[in-house]
Amino acid sequence: MKSPTVAIVGSGPSGCYLAQALRKEWPHAEITLFDRMPVPYGLVRYGVAPDHPGTKNVVRQFERLFERDNIGFAGNVEIGRDIPLDVLREAYDIVVLATGLHGDRPLDIPGADQARVYGAGRLTRLLNDHPDEQGFRPRLGETTVIVGNGNVAIDVLRLLAKSVEEFDNSEITDEVLGRLLATPLRHIHIVGRSPARQAKFDTLMLRELAGLRRARFDIRDLPEPGGEEDKAVAAKLEALRALKRVGQGELDISFHFGWQPESLNTEEDGYRFRFKATDGSKTSLRLTADSVITAIGFTQQPDSHFCKHGLSRTGADPDASQLAPGLYCTGWFKRGPTGTIPENRADAKAVAALILAQAAAMGLGKPGFAALPAAITGKLVDYAGWKRIDAAEVAAAPAGRIRQKIRDTAEMLRIVNDIHQGEPQS
Repeated sequence: MKSPTVAIVGSGPSGCYLAQALRKEWPHAEITLFDRMPVPYGLVRYGVAPDHPGTKNVVRQFERLFERDNIGFAGNVEIGRDIPLDVLREAYDIVVLATGLHGDRPLDIPGADQARVYGAGRLTRLLNDHPDEQGFRPRLGETTVIVGNGNVAIDVLRLLAKSVEEFDNSEITDEVLGRLLATPLRHIHIVGRSPARQAKFDTLMLRELAGLRRARFDIRDLPEPGGEEDKAVAAKLEALRALKRVGQGELDISFHFGWQPESLNTEEDGYRFRFKATDGSKTSLRLTADSVITAIGFTQQPDSHFCKHGLSRTGADPDASQLAPGLYCTGWFKRGPTGTIPENRADAKAVAALILAQAAAMGLGKPGFAALPAAITGKLVDYAGWKRIDAAEVAAAPAGRIRQKIRDTAEMLRIVNDIHQGEPQS
């Protein structure tokens, strides 16, 4: 069988894992990862908390794709705007959408459109110096309410609760940190719909909170100890109880379990947030805060160029990765905003297996990158260009930081314009 040409739209974990799986079976195929940013790795660079460098180290295995496996990187090219999807499909035998979902799911309650209601995903991108968020100026005040009890909520809580010294060996920049701590928080409420037993955050994430220097904890709505048959649930509850025994700082952190948002109203002293109990009782919880942070999941951005079901053609199965002949999807774009980086790897392997099974019946032979318009290929950033940006960020890192991220796209492009731009290089 002739080696196909493959375009993967999105260079985050899902896209990289898919390229990895396809390369094992097709050692000579032309495979290109496209990204609208001049830099690769998507969620790992801009979505993982900047104080979790261990999680970000997954990029070490992705680097081998470009440096050893001859996978091309084509950054600074937005499919759907710079290149219509139909043009990309005409050029490549196989196109896979791996763009993820990074819009914050909004609260569906009266008053949720207030000025100081912020999405956790957007806040995390700001803390990771995403160029899209440089005009974002959240004003959290002294008291904020985080809605949600998954790992994203705990990430935000931890980042807001840390002192300056606790960001050593992280990627957060001093400018963003200065904005974050300009008005120190004095109280953080974290409120979830689930009872404590069913809360979705990991026990390890809770244990990490125990080391926060500024924090003292108040854990509400916990069941009494004993009687837990599930060891994972018992460990989670014990980690919550342990938080009550540590911390003498000036920042109060209150956990509330079993409460569903009901309304949000503006008051003279901030926002009045009302929750109703999820256990069917008539009780309610009222909190006053200066701001609200939603961590209740992700959805497609309203201005996205792609809609999974809108792209699906007769006879295709979008839930099983295929949108149309030669057009596939993977990761969160395929299955919705659930699953961790390792789960995206398993999903990418399954999508790769489907593509491999169907490839023999395809009419292969499209030219790939060579067929794209010269006006587009002349502006892209290849892997060598990314490595120049990477080197500049690492060299500029102040003491106690891993890198000084460049948050301005024009500055990134200025750094790469001394190297060859054109066909994506490994």
